[in-house]
Amino acid sequence: MARIAGVDLPKNERIVIGLTRIYGIGKTLSEKILNEAQIDTNIRVKDMSDDMVLKIRNILDRDYKVEGEKKKEVSLNIKRLLEIGSYRGTRHKMGLPVRGQRTCTNARTRKGPKKVAIKKKGGK
Repeated sequence: MARIAGVDLPKNERIVIGLTRIYGIGKTLSEKILNEAQIDTNIRVKDMSDDMVLKIRNILDRDYKVEGEKKKEVSLNIKRLLEIGSYRGTRHKMGLPVRGQRTCTNARTRKGPKKVAIKKKGGK
């Protein structure tokens, strides 16, 4: 089991897919990192040598923000939007979609489950 950037990569996955388990790395960036380290993208995580893992770690430490650093950067960006009172910041604050999606229908991921109003029977 390879451990890179504080994340245990699954043994049986190809390394190009395994690297995407790290926050801040997608498939394209994963391929770019492996090309830079001159590692075959089809190799399995369990078949990697310690030297290969060390190359990947060094590249990540030198060039990219991942995991904690990346999460901190994203949260600071959102905090900045809230402080300046931008439209995007207010959407983040209200828990609504930020990038112009419709909210009349859909948007359940951001809004959460439906809230159903309960009517009381005729009051005298």
